[in-house]
Amino acid sequence: MRVYDLINNKKHGGQLSDEEIKFLIDGYVKGDIPDYQMSAMLMAIYFKGMNLSETTALTRAMVESGETIDLSFIDGIKVDKHSTGGVGDKTSLVLLPLMALCGLKVSKMSGRGLGHTGGTIDKLESIPGFNVNLDRDEMFYIVEKFGFAISGQTLDLVPADKKLYALRDVTATVDNLSLIASSIMSKKIASGADIILLDVKVGSGAFMKNVDDAVQLAEMMVSIGKSFGRKVGIVLSNMEEPLGFAVGNSLEVIEAVKTLSNEGPEDFTTLCVFLNATMLKLSGICDTLEEGLEKTKALLKTDDPFLKFVDFVYAQKGDTTYIKDLTKFEKSKYAYKVISTSEGYIKTIDAEKIGLCSLVAGAGRATKEEEIDHTAGVILHKKVGDQVAFGDALGVIYTNKSDEKEALTESFYEAFGFSSEPVRKNNVIIGMVDDHGFIDMRK
Repeated sequence: MRVYDLINNKKHGGQLSDEEIKFLIDGYVKGDIPDYQMSAMLMAIYFKGMNLSETTALTRAMVESGETIDLSFIDGIKVDKHSTGGVGDKTSLVLLPLMALCGLKVSKMSGRGLGHTGGTIDKLESIPGFNVNLDRDEMFYIVEKFGFAISGQTLDLVPADKKLYALRDVTATVDNLSLIASSIMSKKIASGADIILLDVKVGSGAFMKNVDDAVQLAEMMVSIGKSFGRKVGIVLSNMEEPLGFAVGNSLEVIEAVKTLSNEGPEDFTTLCVFLNATMLKLSGICDTLEEGLEKTKALLKTDDPFLKFVDFVYAQKGDTTYIKDLTKFEKSKYAYKVISTSEGYIKTIDAEKIGLCSLVAGAGRATKEEEIDHTAGVILHKKVGDQVAFGDALGVIYTNKSDEKEALTESFYEAFGFSSEPVRKNNVIIGMVDDHGFIDMRK
């Protein structure tokens, strides 16, 4: 079998067999196939595509490239949740305590932020002492005792994805549906959960910019999951504007803790409740989505979600006094208020631009090696649909950079679009995708 022949076949629109795909992935991970040949194959795939059979075979070969996790010894229903990434997306911090309180077990491995989107691990590390580097035994003990744990990707899961993604990133082949689907699903399948809930973000601050592409990706991932005997449910959610008001690591932790006490922003709370209800239906705990919604809303009116999060922070060696008293979180040196020079209604808030503003303020990293400032970020004071008068505060930028005020405030303001006419608020829930296809839930 020659790599040249496989590239040539795909270049002309041919289909790769399961054996050929396995040969490619194994050879690349072992170093037998050089970057230049795999780059050529990725570009051929980008232009000619892969069908569902090829995409499933690619996912399987990637899963088999490294370790897999067996969660069968943990009692209960083992589930996992993944978001495709967004601005202000601190959903895991709220959703996992809710799932655990409903009797589900979640062993979640999360990543760090890169570019304009934040990472769950960075957010948790803003809690002093919090340990994200759990070994396998520590992680499983915490899941069994407390219901969930969140760790960095310390195990050797799907090394093929690490190598392939790095190559895709520098060869402009990231945005291909088959490559995206196999990347996401290989990691979820290797993680061992029986039920997988995916939150696919759609809009300016997300990787998927339009609903049609997001639905196609979602349907592909549902089919892949089915071929591995996993139940997959997918929610499409809006990322045209940031989720909630807070963007930045400790700022998002604070907002998440408030949400666990039923004091969170409307859009963020709505998404968390909907995602938990979807998981309850997927897992059979609730017969209908409506029942799941009611159960979750009732749960948020109690102290239990907040107390579960405190237990989680304690279990992973974080300082729980910061959770019990949010004023203890360190503040940045500077707070730059951004004032509106327009009046009317907020028409748009470009999530990607807000994310980039937060990054420049210090909350994100442009390269994996960069250090982040856990205190930096932005707090929005307005959302799409809100009325605004001349001189109103649109938000505040928090940073320890004294020389970036003008650039930061200008980039923040540029994210806003205004209208003289009333504007409808965004629906945070776009729809769902399951075995039966896409259910559009926009009003």
